[in-house]
Order: sequence, then structure tokens, then C-alpha cells
Amino acid sequence: MDAFFQSHAYLVEHLHATVRRSLMQTIDWSYRMIAIRGPRGVGRTSFLRQYAKENFDPQLHQCLLVSMNNFYFQGRGLVDFAEQFAARGGQVLLVDQAFKLPNWKDQLVEIYHKFPYLKIVYSTTSVNPALAEGEGQHELDRITHSYVLHGFSFREYINQQTGYELGTYTLQEILNDHERILKAIMPKVRPADHFRNYLHHGYYPFYLENRNFMEALLKSMNNMIEVDVLFNKQVELKYLGRLKKLLYLLASAGEDNTPNVSSLAHEIGTSRATVMNYLEYLQEARLINMIYKEPGNTMPKKPAAIYLHNTNLLYGIHAPGITQQNIMETFLTNVLWRHHDVCKGKRAGTFTIDGTTEICVCDKSRRARQAPGLYYAKYNTEVGRGNEIPIWLFGFMY
Repeated sequence: MDAFFQSHAYLVEHLHATVRRSLMQTIDWSYRMIAIRGPRGVGRTSFLRQYAKENFDPQLHQCLLVSMNNFYFQGRGLVDFAEQFAARGGQVLLVDQAFKLPNWKDQLVEIYHKFPYLKIVYSTTSVNPALAEGEGQHELDRITHSYVLHGFSFREYINQQTGYELGTYTLQEILNDHERILKAIMPKVRPADHFRNYLHHGYYPFYLENRNFMEALLKSMNNMIEVDVLFNKQVELKYLGRLKKLLYLLASAGEDNTPNVSSLAHEIGTSRATVMNYLEYLQEARLINMIYKEPGNTMPKKPAAIYLHNTNLLYGIHAPGITQQNIMETFLTNVLWRHHDVCKGKRAGTFTIDGTTEICVCDKSRRARQAPGLYYAKYNTEVGRGNEIPIWLFGFMY
């Protein structure tokens, strides 16, 4: 146990995160079972370390961060360990990569009932485990309060780069009051100095580490498919190449991003039904976003458009056919999908938000027309007026 406390102290003391993730203040920390879900690379481990650093003195041994990558837990499990921790006065057990532990859901439920004064905060992938036929919701899902950690927003990226503490704005504030917001931001920072870099490498916090970002991104993308998808969805290893090829084909579509499921099935050598399953897996892994024609539509309906989940992935795959327009549409869908219903509009480059608002993504040179509920998200510009808004400002929504 002492070795784990020493490792915890080292991890907390050597955390160099300068930006406090906005999710930290969203979570109700009074709950006893909390899940931090998110795709690989968004900083789940760093988030747990930050929580421990802000709230507990490592020398008091009240909080302990353990990773299920440690072979100790593969051999001994977590329940007995939790009992030892609680017996030494432990209050909060942080379980990183929980899904890698055999029977992890059963073990966490047992800990929850066996030690009523112990709080458990665990991190896990965004990919939901495959359910066996006839299997219902697990008890852990009923007792857990889940929160989702996303990659850096453009706002968080700027704050990381500059040391500022620029705040967030709702979609309605950006649409209706963007000129005032711009006057508050522009004297402090020039967004154009950062936006291109953010699109290239700013979504995943590991860009801060001293290594080749693109190599790290490709490794992370491969792990999303090879570990998160194959392991959780119980996909046979021999089908790995199909999943990877499908992702490449989707990225290569560029602006022609309306999926032809039959063509995709032929290209990767499988059925239409399997392609639809694969698309759902890739979306859960946060590798793609699927956009529909009508609000509320989800799988198994065919999506009207498919984008990679964020712009860093576009640069990582380096597929032909990627244009600036495609990059900007990918950016906008990424910042909007988590809190709003985003549908494909009738015209190219347009999206219908929450069934009422239409946003057109375009270059600054395009002439804007005036119509109720119509806005333009313009790129290659820092400022806006009327219903014309610089697209980077939508990156301040979280």
C-alpha cells in the first residue's frame, strides 16, 4: 500500500496542468460513485490527478489514484485493495482505466456496498461495452453519476497558451451578442494567432508533452480502434483492417460527406448492416460525428453527413480531398453536437441547430443575406457584424 501512496504523491506533485478543466466545476462531487467518461487522449488521467491535487494533501493518505494498467490489480482485484485503503482512513479512491479490470463493474458495485464511507471516482472509455443477449442495465450504471470529459475547446487552448482565464458563452449569447463579446476578447488576445494551431493539434491535451504530436495522435487513434472498440464491442481481431479502412474512407470523402453505405460496404468487404454497426462504434469512440436530416434522429437511421470528430483527426489521417471548408464544418459540428441537436441543412455548408437556427459555414468573402434565424459562421476573419460571426468564437462554448 505504501508503494501506491508514493506513486500517487509523485503523480500529483508533478502535474503541470495550467488550465482548470471546466468539467471540474460541473461535477457534483457529493456523489459516492462518479464516472469520468471520454475518448482516449482527452486527459482523463490528468483530470483525476488535478482533482486530487486541488482537494487532498498526499501526505494525509485520504485520496489515492490507482491505474488498472497495474498488473497487481489483474492478479489481486480491487475489492481487497479498497478494504485496505478504507482501513487506513482512505476516503476517495480514484480508479483510472477502470474498464481494463476483469469484471470491473461487479467489483465497483461490491466496493460501493461494502464500504459506505468510501467515495469512488473512476475513469473509463466513451465506448459502451457490448451487451450479451437478454442482458439488461448493470447495477453500476444505475448507481453511477456519469460525466463526459471532452478535448480542449478553443477557449481552453487559448487559456493554456496565454495564461488568461477567458470565460464561456452560450450559443444564444454568441449569436445575439457576439459584437460585445468580441470587444471583451480582442484587447486581450488575437485569436487568429492561435486558431490554425488549435485546428491542427490543440484538441488533445497531450500536445503539451515533449514529443511528436502526430505520432502520438496516430498511436491514440489506433488504440481507440484496437483497444477501445475491439475490446469493448468484442469485435474479432481479423476485422480490424475493415474498421481502419472505413475511417480512412470517411476522412477522404472531404466535402462530399454524405455516406453511401452500400459503396462503403463494398469497399471494405462486408454488409450494409455491419457498416452501420461500425459507424456507431466509431462514433462512440469519438472518431466521427454523424449528422442527420431531422432533429432527434439516431441510429439505425442512415446519417445525412459524417464528419471526423475533431479537426486534429483530419490532419492525423492526412487523407486527400480535405479542404478548408471541410475543416471548418468539422470544427463547428464538434463544438455544437454535445449540447445541441445539429442537423444537416438543405444547402451545402449549412446546419440547422435545435430545429430553429440555421448556421452557414463559409469564407469571409461570401455575401450574407438577412433572414430570421439565419447566421453565418465565417472563417478567415477575426471580427463580425450583424448575423456574421467569426467561426472561432463558437469555440468559446465550453
